[in-house]
Amino acid sequence: MPVTAKLSKLFYDRLGEQVASEIVDWFNQVDATYRADLRQLNELNFARFDAKLEQRVAELHAKLDAKIDRVATELNAKIDRVAAELNAKIDRVVAELNAKIDRVTTELYAKLDAKIDRVAAEATARMDTMAADLHAVLERRLAEQTRWLFVAWASLLIPIMGLWLRG
Repeated sequence: MPVTAKLSKLFYDRLGEQVASEIVDWFNQVDATYRADLRQLNELNFARFDAKLEQRVAELHAKLDAKIDRVATELNAKIDRVAAELNAKIDRVVAELNAKIDRVTTELYAKLDAKIDRVAAEATARMDTMAADLHAVLERRLAEQTRWLFVAWASLLIPIMGLWLRG
């Protein structure tokens, strides 16, 4: 937007209307030229600035990508290392638990075998005692039965012998 230069009345009176108007027109042309040159220079500077900014942003992206890749690689390595350590610990704990289970199982079997042996011995002893008691009772009853049988047999035999001897 051109600015119209206004000069004092005295300037117009001394130089004349035509010369003063030419000077004003010349100033307006110079102003327009400088404005166009300044606009063009600003656009060139902005284009250079934009190009540098794009270049620096691209460099920054490249650096960030490289750092992200490096950090991702380090993290993956660390995760793999920690996972391997955890697997080793888990394997060790499982082995310890298996050993403890085996030890406790062996102890329980030993205690169970000892208890079974003790109970079997006690049962055998009680059965032997019961068998001896039963044998004694049977012998006593058999002796009683034999006595009564002998008495019954003898009481039958005496009359039969008496009849045989008489006859």
